[in-house]
Amino acid sequence: MLQHIPTHVIAGTLGAGKTSVLRSLLAQRPSTERWAILINEFGDIGLDSALLDGNQDGVSFTEVAGGCVCCVNGVPFQVALVQLLRKAKPDRLFIEPSGLGHPLQLLEQLRDVPWLDVLAVQPIVMVLDAQKATESTMIEPALLAQTGLLLLNKCDSVTPEQEQQWQQAFAPLPLLCTRQGQLVYSALPGHDQQAGQQPLDDTFAAYSPKMSVLWRDPQQPICSVNAQEDGWSIGWRWHPSQQFELMRVQFWLMQMPWRRAKCVLQTNAGWLSGNALDGQSIHWQSSEWRKDSRLELIFTEAQDPQQLTAELAACRVSQSFSV
Repeated sequence: MLQHIPTHVIAGTLGAGKTSVLRSLLAQRPSTERWAILINEFGDIGLDSALLDGNQDGVSFTEVAGGCVCCVNGVPFQVALVQLLRKAKPDRLFIEPSGLGHPLQLLEQLRDVPWLDVLAVQPIVMVLDAQKATESTMIEPALLAQTGLLLLNKCDSVTPEQEQQWQQAFAPLPLLCTRQGQLVYSALPGHDQQAGQQPLDDTFAAYSPKMSVLWRDPQQPICSVNAQEDGWSIGWRWHPSQQFELMRVQFWLMQMPWRRAKCVLQTNAGWLSGNALDGQSIHWQSSEWRKDSRLELIFTEAQDPQQLTAELAACRVSQSFSV
């Protein structure tokens, strides 16, 4: 097992584009490096590895679902991380915490036992949504002190003058404006750091992910609800034999006040992935994922799980349309 593995935390607000940044970096991975990626999601269903296409050679993924890795006593996170490192033996590690998480608490875990000689934590990449942020956006000083790069994403409508104002507001901290999370690998803080060799003690017991279950009935989804102070989420996994009518799904999503929607679905238009914030239109794109259909919604307040499940079921190709 490698020692002092360069470890990059890609943090930021909900929907700012953290997964897009990871996708951009994955496309630039040096062929000589093995990468490991640990993703934390607020919901239990597990979608980001599907959105990233977790079948790439030289890349290993794992997920810690059901909340924030930095505020659940760290045990599921640490067990999952040990297993990921043992399996992947990576040259570089990326961690994407939930957009509702607290990166400083995560950093405390990564710099504590048993990771002191295993991980070399690099300065955080903080991703902000240019369409929502303002120059008065507050980032706590303690977090800024641990940040190596501010990435202002979704900068399609940002003028050069506005970008300069942002640069001045956060100087001397580096700030880049980007679109669709495109980050040049050479701009990643610590990209030139390399790992050494060191055995990793097997400190934790074996861990079985929550969602490693089989469908008893292919017509019925695996459904998971997660209620916390920061929000309420519901997620579904559907058997790969189930196909959805794209327009029905879009119409159904338009009727609800969700904060975040993410999905990978087999539709009548093929396998598609998409995500959006605050009721906006879903941006669909082709997906290489084929294992199952997944959809997750995050709301501010609790909803009726049975009603939502029935409405989504009605969006399947073989079902009559009723919302």
